[in-house]
This record gives sequence, C-alpha cells and structure tokens, in this order.
Amino acid sequence: MSELTSLALPHVASLHAYTPGLQPGESGWVKLNTNECPYPPSPRVMDAIRTALGADGSSLRLYPNPKSAPLRAAVARHHGAGLTAENVIIGNGSDDLLNLLVRAFCANSANAGITFPSYSLYPVLIGIQDGRTEVIPFDRSMRLPVDRIISSTARAFFLTSPNAPTGVAFSNAELERVLAGFPGLLIVDEAYAPFAEENAVSLLAAHPRLVVVRTLSKAHALAGIRVGYALAHPEIIGLLDRVRDSYNVNALSQAAALAAIEDPDYYAAIIARIKATRDRTIADFAVRRRWFTYPSSANFVFTEPKDAHGVSSPAVAKSAYDFLVAHKVLVRIFPSHALTASFLRITVGTDQEMLVLSDTLDTWSKTHTA
Repeated sequence: MSELTSLALPHVASLHAYTPGLQPGESGWVKLNTNECPYPPSPRVMDAIRTALGADGSSLRLYPNPKSAPLRAAVARHHGAGLTAENVIIGNGSDDLLNLLVRAFCANSANAGITFPSYSLYPVLIGIQDGRTEVIPFDRSMRLPVDRIISSTARAFFLTSPNAPTGVAFSNAELERVLAGFPGLLIVDEAYAPFAEENAVSLLAAHPRLVVVRTLSKAHALAGIRVGYALAHPEIIGLLDRVRDSYNVNALSQAAALAAIEDPDYYAAIIARIKATRDRTIADFAVRRRWFTYPSSANFVFTEPKDAHGVSSPAVAKSAYDFLVAHKVLVRIFPSHALTASFLRITVGTDQEMLVLSDTLDTWSKTHTA
C-alpha cells in the first residue's frame, strides 16, 4: 500500500471498483455486451436538447432545475397508478438512485441484502458506505428465494427484476409474498421492466416499504445522458432528497428525458421490435442449437454454449467469447461464479447484428472445442 493510499479510509483503500462492460474505441464492432438499445431515441429528444441549449448555448451558464420537477411530474403521469410528483425522484442514471438508497438505509450496523447473481454494482455501493452485505444465492432454477428474503436481517434488500444477468423475471405475486413478510425496505430494480410482461409499479399504493427503480438507458435509448428515477412513498422520496446532490441531473439530460417520457408510442414500437428479435434469438439458441437458455424478460439473452462435441463448461464459454471478440463481436461473460461461468450474456441488437452473431457462432461451434 502506498503512502497516499494509506491516507484513505481503510474500507475505501481495500475496495474493488465496479467493472463496466468494454467500450471499444474504434468502429466496426458488433456491440452486444452492455444492454444498450440498438435503435436511436425519439426524434423529440434531439429537438428538446437543441431547444434547451438555445441558439448560442447561453442557457448552460444557469444551474438546472434542482429537483428535476417537470420530469418528476411527467414520470408520475406516465405511470399513472395514482402516483404524483411526490412519489418520484430523478437521478443521474438509476445507479445514482441506488447509491442514494444505500446512503440513506445501509451502514455497517444496517445490513443490505442482495441476491446472487445480480447487478454487480450493489456490493460496490455498499462497500463505499462501509456497509455489510447479506447475500442470498439463487440456484440454477432461478426461483426467487422468497422465504430466505423474508427471514433476512437486511434493513434494505436489492432485487433486480428482471434479473441480470439471466433475464428471468419475478412475478408480482412473489413480490407481494416478500412484502408481506419482510420488515425492511424492498428495492426492486426494474432496469429491464419495459421488456417484461409485468412490473411492480402497481404494488406501490399498497406497500409503502417498496421502492421501484427505473432507468432510461435501456428501452429509451438514452444511456449516454444518464437519467433514472425511483418511485416510492413520499416519505422515502423525502429521505432520498436529503442525501441527494443539489443539482444531480443536468439541464440537457432533464430536457432529453422529458421528451422521451412524453413519446410513449415511439418507444412502444421499439420495445416490441426488440422483444420480437429477442424471442427469435432464444428460439435459435434453445431449439436449433439446443443450448440451455433462460427465458428472458429483458433486452438480452443468457445462454450456455456447447462446443462441437456438445459440451458446455466455463472453458467452452470462454472459447466462444474469445472467438467472438476475435471477430469483433462483443458479448459478456461472468467467469467468477459457478452458476454463471458457463454462460454468455448477449444483448439483443438489430436483426442484422444478430445475424452476424449467429453466423460467427455457427463457425465457432463447428470448429472449436475447449
């Protein structure tokens, strides 16, 4: 440990930072590794950014709306379900909201609960807070361990639904069972909910200990502007506002997000297109290739490749991954745990991108063994 690092708080000095998916610096890649939308955002978004910027950019000298108030109101209208602006908080991406929730509800003396596998940012955020993490593992069935969550000692429990990296969704009936027995805060991270058949928003009215977190990075094609939001009881929103940075979402991002939220028909068409491509991809993996593939309610597919001899293993997944990278096709592998190590997570791209993926995997599967 260097002299400078030794000056940091001990828990920060030992922290391992979150590792995002690769972002290639040159063109020519088929990028299917970070679950970005393959289609552009609504045309209204660019119009809104130009308007917010102004003819000479002079609007940038002013601070943005500190609470993103117009966007809070628009999000409440978008979801209905009796929600008002008091039920909404806006963040610099949904990661910002997750960070605020950890900041407000988790500490060394207040466990945070997570499932595994799940979003790998959770333990990083909890570690930054010097908190303690209670991990409840899934098995290969990916059934929600309702009873174990209920008996958890966590002050707040983070649950990704649909799950990342598998894409498996959990029903509202299961979530209601958790809410009926778990005494803490249940945070349902719905980054991929627009691609699912069911979501937890309708449960908010009856369950004040429920928080639903959403992002505009996936279905709304706005990963680059970093806007997310959380829906919760006004008392919880008030607590999060106490620990929120004063101007946490910039003016151009607020304008872009507002335009996107107010163009639901455009995004409904994109979501339907992505789901159709996803379902064809799952059929290709599960039926034609006979690879075990989880049923996905997200904009990605989690599949277990087999080599030319019909064998699946972590080494086979790494072989397929390396072959794809060598042919400039990016997907993701998760080699650190037995449950995920033999799988590839593949973002649903355009039909042309998925054809390139399929052709490349065909070549690999015919010629390679791990």
